[in-house]
Amino acid sequence: MVTQKAEPPTTVCHLVAVPYPGRGHVNPLMNICKQLLSRKPDILITFVVTEEWLGLIGSEPKPDNIRFRTLPNVIPSEHGRANDFPGFVKAVNTKLEAPFDVLLDRLEPPVSAVVADSYLVWMTRVGNRRNIPVASLWPMSASVFSVFSHFELLQQNGHFPLDLSERGDEVIDYIPGVSATRVADLPTVYDGDGRKTLSIAVECASRVSNAQYFLSTSVYELEPQVFDALKAKFPFPVYPIGPSIPHFLMESSSHTNNSGGPEYLKWLDSQPKGSVLYISLGSFLSVSSAQLDEIVTGVKNSGVRYLWVARGDASKIVKEYDGCGDHGFVVPWCDQLRVLSHGSIGGFLTHCGWNSTMEAIFSGVPMLTFPIFWDQIPNSKRIVDDWKIGCRVKKKYLGSDESLVTRDEISELVKRFMDQENNIDGKAMRKRVKELQEACRKAIAKGGSSDTNLDAFITNISKG
Repeated sequence: MVTQKAEPPTTVCHLVAVPYPGRGHVNPLMNICKQLLSRKPDILITFVVTEEWLGLIGSEPKPDNIRFRTLPNVIPSEHGRANDFPGFVKAVNTKLEAPFDVLLDRLEPPVSAVVADSYLVWMTRVGNRRNIPVASLWPMSASVFSVFSHFELLQQNGHFPLDLSERGDEVIDYIPGVSATRVADLPTVYDGDGRKTLSIAVECASRVSNAQYFLSTSVYELEPQVFDALKAKFPFPVYPIGPSIPHFLMESSSHTNNSGGPEYLKWLDSQPKGSVLYISLGSFLSVSSAQLDEIVTGVKNSGVRYLWVARGDASKIVKEYDGCGDHGFVVPWCDQLRVLSHGSIGGFLTHCGWNSTMEAIFSGVPMLTFPIFWDQIPNSKRIVDDWKIGCRVKKKYLGSDESLVTRDEISELVKRFMDQENNIDGKAMRKRVKELQEACRKAIAKGGSSDTNLDAFITNISKG
């Protein structure tokens, strides 16, 4: 636990920030807190995480006005959330409300407002019970939120549940703000763990209506129709404040010399401009071992240079294929935003997690999409069909090995995707991603949409 020197005066704006206990949720909220303090340094922020997450991030650099407090772990760490994802989601939404209530009783000074992940379904109940304003932070795309919050429409129109093998190509066009979408490209229509956790996701989205603010890690210019629909739906402010990635750190390190930096950055410095394919398939769920085998061999056979972030078993498999060499570099972790912003990166093979998608757009890098689970499916559709800044590796999602993509397919696709000189479609794709990059950077610049929304939010929570 962080030692607190002296309590600030009771007139201070005291914000309590509570992320869902997952990497793709903790990091964006911490980035938002740092941005808030860069604008209003006298805010006191109590960042509430589980004991496990304090061990993971407690020693990382943070502003002085952020202090940590903890809640008990919901599942023993040795089990891991990937081993029982539905059980983990259920535990988060049944075991944390009571200890958080106790924590609020002990916090000083009085809490001005709470910023909490929308996936903490109980948070608006706690806030309303205590008359504390709650800002519900949605950590995925606004389009996915619109789907979850209008889930009854899918059921009323007979589009859930469906047999994807027979009706997955049916198109729906009635979700407010969301472009025409195949049923198979929704985050709500597959079997297994996704079906088990669907009801919680739908409830989380519905509970947002009980909040006092809606915050989004997206950018207005990337999803304007959805945000316009949400602003018409909710009686409270809707603030897209993304991209909620550590872009503010890039400003101070963009021109630094990599001579004393990590080996992977030195390796990137030695590669031709736009020649390297960056590969990362996420930090949580992953592809099957059979599919990973095809990806590794396909990428190697393509002859394309690559930097691969491979974790756990993936790392072992890549090493077995002699992944490190003149054309490849394998690491267990990297500073992803810094890598994507490097001049030698020409493409990103990604699982389409929302934070990775935002970092790729911010860096102006086109994507090869390989979605695995949940919101990654509609993110891939958005990247390829709506924004036109990427290509699909996996053409269909059937939730089984029937959709295995072969090494030969991957090899040819990677070669074509990275051929910037002779691929007309690729040139148009790269031009488009640069346009979205510019839109993102304008949004966070002075007077931009995200910049203005962040200021408005600070003004609102400081009034109380």
